[in-house]
Amino acid sequence: MAMQSTTKQSLSRRWEDYQPSKTMLVWACIAAVIATIVVGFSWGGWVTGGTSRTMAAAAGDTARGELASAICVERFNAAPDAATKLVEFKAIPDSFKKRQFVEAGGWATMPGQTSPDRRGAETCAVALAT
Repeated sequence: MAMQSTTKQSLSRRWEDYQPSKTMLVWACIAAVIATIVVGFSWGGWVTGGTSRTMAAAAGDTARGELASAICVERFNAAPDAATKLVEFKAIPDSFKKRQFVEAGGWATMPGQTSPDRRGAETCAVALAT
C-alpha cells in the first residue's frame, strides 16, 4: 500500500494542491504586463503620444490639401475663360509647370491666405489633367 501513495497524481489534483509563493505571483504579474504591452504595441494598434500627434498632423495636412484641391477645381471651372484656360493647361507637358500654372492663376490660393496651398495645387493639377 505504500507504493500507491507515491503514484503520480492527476493534473487537476496537482493544480489544486499547488500554492505559489508571493515571489512567483509577482513575477507572473510582471510577465503578464510585459506580454500585454508587447502585444498591444505590436498588433493592438497602440501608439505613443508623439506618434499620434504626428499621425493627426499628417491627416490634417491631407484633409486640408483635399479641400484646397476641391475648391481649386471649382474656382477653375467657374472662371469665365475656363475652357480656354483648360486647353492651355492641358498643353503643358510637365506636371511641375502645371502646378505652377494653377498657382499663378490664383485658383489654389485659399480665402484668407496670401500664398497658394502647394498640396492643393498639386492635387488640383492632377484633377484638372484628367
